[in-house]
Amino acid sequence: METELSERSVSVDILINFDENQRLDYNLADELETRERAQVREYVQNIMRKRSYLDFLIDEFSSVSVAEMKPGLKNILRLAIYDMLFMDSTPDYAAINEAVEIAKMKLGSKTGDLVNAIMRNLQRDREKLPKPAFKDRNKLVATTFSHPEWMVERWRKRFGEREAFQLMQANNSRPHYYVRVNTLRTKPENFELRLEKMDVDAKPSDWLPYYYQIDSVQPFISKGLLSKGICLVQDIAAGFAPTVLDPQPGEKVFDLCAAPGTKSIMMADLMQAEGEILSVDISSERLEKLAESALNYGAENIKIRRGDVLEVSLGLADAVLLDAPCTGTGVLSKRADLRWRRDEEGLKNAVELQEQLLEEAANMVKRGGRLVYSTCSLEPEENMEQITKFLEKYDNFELEPLEDYLPEEVLAEEGKAYQTFPHKHGCDGHFGVLLKRVK
Repeated sequence: METELSERSVSVDILINFDENQRLDYNLADELETRERAQVREYVQNIMRKRSYLDFLIDEFSSVSVAEMKPGLKNILRLAIYDMLFMDSTPDYAAINEAVEIAKMKLGSKTGDLVNAIMRNLQRDREKLPKPAFKDRNKLVATTFSHPEWMVERWRKRFGEREAFQLMQANNSRPHYYVRVNTLRTKPENFELRLEKMDVDAKPSDWLPYYYQIDSVQPFISKGLLSKGICLVQDIAAGFAPTVLDPQPGEKVFDLCAAPGTKSIMMADLMQAEGEILSVDISSERLEKLAESALNYGAENIKIRRGDVLEVSLGLADAVLLDAPCTGTGVLSKRADLRWRRDEEGLKNAVELQEQLLEEAANMVKRGGRLVYSTCSLEPEENMEQITKFLEKYDNFELEPLEDYLPEEVLAEEGKAYQTFPHKHGCDGHFGVLLKRVK
């Protein structure tokens, strides 16, 4: 009981902190054991995936509306309702009792009584729970699928309602994970022998070499395969950008906005750790993690530079990768919190920053060199529209075809771009193009 309470209690603390600061701080779970920390992440992400629907139920069964509640009470109820309705392993009485105890501990006995009353009301009606029935179609869909209304409106217009539903369902499903073998540390055949010994089910990808689809990252953490640099966790679509850049041994490569660094590490592997990769990012904290990873993975040709890409002077490179900061609408299954941190103003700001970064990146490419622009967004303004604007402005770059690098099913724009969608491709949503400097 004590352990369960701590997992739930810490999950509530993380959710409260998110409501107050728009940031998920999993460091709050550091004192828990590995399995418990994993459960905290599970709670937090799943509650984020169902937040609008959970809030709808709170409003239905509480005399105090969600809008009037402080973050503490609101998130205790979100967790309790999620626990009761979606955690098969949690009996109703346990979900209620734990929530009441957390409420008493954090907010006092009166709030504990309120939580008990709300949860008992819901329990009585759980076989015939009310369904959202708003006249406003966007609000109805947004509540049902727990996505912000502005996003729902965009996607319904762009994809049509049926496909928009499929996309949102994919975002609310347990995500697929991939690991990539690091050939600087091991041979693929030796990696497969390790998998057999670990009794891990891993399916090799048909799209890119050295990638395996897995159900859980936990065995790879517990067996030390990540800390030893044997493999890295990276969605296969995130591997497309380094693949089409195709960095060669001996080349000079810039990885801009590089942290946390999985693309830098993959490029070091592709280059057999020969040549130079300069990984640039504005965050000191994230660069420290990148430096540690480079050491673990044997990526000895990675050099690190802290700086703002818009201000730093780097010279010219054979190849430049700009994995641009974006809204992240392609990774909402793994980062469910992003949907609640993004708005239309944020999209507009991202597009403006990307345009500036792309121009700066282009100035770093030597004549005959290559530039990859990529995002983990599904929004056209951040993707092909951004590239179209750039090419209208600069005639010294041309789009290169990608069919020699990637499978046909992920190609777009007549083979001159790639774009994946979670509901179509079973991976994160990523976009990218390869530009060649011709003069």
